[in-house]
Amino acid sequence: MLDTLLAANRSGTPIALLTRLDDGAQAWVDLGQSAGEFDADDALLVQARALLRAERSESVGEGASRVFIHACVPAPKLLLIGAVHIAQPLARMAALAGYSVTLIDPRSAFAERPTFEDFRVLTQWPDEALATIAADARTALVTLTHDPKLDDPALDWALRSECFYIGALGSRKTHASRLQRLAARGFTPEQCARIHGPVGLSIGAVSPAEIAVSILAQLIESRRGASR
Repeated sequence: MLDTLLAANRSGTPIALLTRLDDGAQAWVDLGQSAGEFDADDALLVQARALLRAERSESVGEGASRVFIHACVPAPKLLLIGAVHIAQPLARMAALAGYSVTLIDPRSAFAERPTFEDFRVLTQWPDEALATIAADARTALVTLTHDPKLDDPALDWALRSECFYIGALGSRKTHASRLQRLAARGFTPEQCARIHGPVGLSIGAVSPAEIAVSILAQLIESRRGASR
């Protein structure tokens, strides 16, 4: 059981540990299969997977059939393209909010600054770095460089993935040009509509820290399915 849970954590796979409270028997459930010391019935599997998607743990059932469902959910991933000024507060705030942050920037003078030493930093070009990363529905990507050579390959990758949030820094004019380039890559307007651009909630943000707040707030809004 422990080996299964550890392997799921290493691979970034959400998994639920089910403990039958009357005798301590345990089983595990992920979004596709289940196994363990007892067979979970269909109703319990539905409950376990619903809690897993909601990232919540709780007891279900009554009496001898009561089961505690412990959702073991790895940290969601935030990929930042460009180790620029806005990336500094955004990376710190996102880490505090529970995200696993990776910065990608081939410009070593930017990426290797001491301010990023607490984060995973990849200094390959974005297409090379992202080829080593598995994206799922708990992955977010934000481009920050304004440089098409860095941002466009990353957006191409994200649009072909299950990323729950894609953001791109830049003005409306910059974003319009970006959409034209993505159209030339074969993406439809409907696909490009997944990109939040200009990125961030419209709160009048000016400073790098304020812009970081607006980006993280919009990201959380997308992840939690909130509506304003």
